[in-house]
Amino acid sequence: MCAKLYFLTVLSGLATSGVLQVSGIRIYTSGNVEAVNGTDVRLKCTFQSSASINPNAVSISWTFRPLNSGREESIFHYQQRPYPPLEGIFRKRIVWAGDVMGRDASIIIKQVKFTFNGTYICQVKNPPDVHGTVGEVQLRVVTTASFSELLLLALAVGGGIAFVVILLIIIVSCRRCKRRERQRQLEEKEEAPCKERKDPTVCHPLRAAHLYMSQTTIEIDSSDGMISDPSTKDPSSSEDEDPDSDDDDGGDSD
Repeated sequence: MCAKLYFLTVLSGLATSGVLQVSGIRIYTSGNVEAVNGTDVRLKCTFQSSASINPNAVSISWTFRPLNSGREESIFHYQQRPYPPLEGIFRKRIVWAGDVMGRDASIIIKQVKFTFNGTYICQVKNPPDVHGTVGEVQLRVVTTASFSELLLLALAVGGGIAFVVILLIIIVSCRRCKRRERQRQLEEKEEAPCKERKDPTVCHPLRAAHLYMSQTTIEIDSSDGMISDPSTKDPSSSEDEDPDSDDDDGGDSD
């Protein structure tokens, strides 16, 4: 009893300290994939591991199981670098498209054929995390794309075009608004001096009084200090008075 208790205590201590870790690697795939005959297709496979990623120790394997046979064959292997198949129907058809540090183990199959229909199995090992489930991808090669794929493609293209058109409309509208604002500011600057101008024929009351006083001359008689009438006489009246003054001078002389 004491020995069993001691053994359990040691195991719990190791598990707590991290020396003993029991976990499995988890793999995620794209599931069912449909590809048109003669096109390239990406088989997506990602993984999660409780252990830190060691790029020198991670190994990735892809196997293929056709529809008409249960026999599996290895079609791709990766460990520090990719190892594509050197023979068979997949020769020069598989390209590495993953990133070990990014936990991506995907591959690309180029120019798929109808004989490529089947199940593709992805397996990843990251020591000490080497146990876990495998990922499977069901590939179906067809003559033409299905309606759903065409619809998605149309929506993607239409959405992209609509986005570009809306963006262009916004840019053009902003430029027009800026242009109108500049034009309005220029018009306001041109109208401002005109509003400050006045009618040259209209004088300010103070200026008018000043002009009137300047035109009216006030004479002061030095003999008695009385203010005489302004010298604004009619020229004709001055001429009439000249003979009288002459007569007075003549009478005095006599």
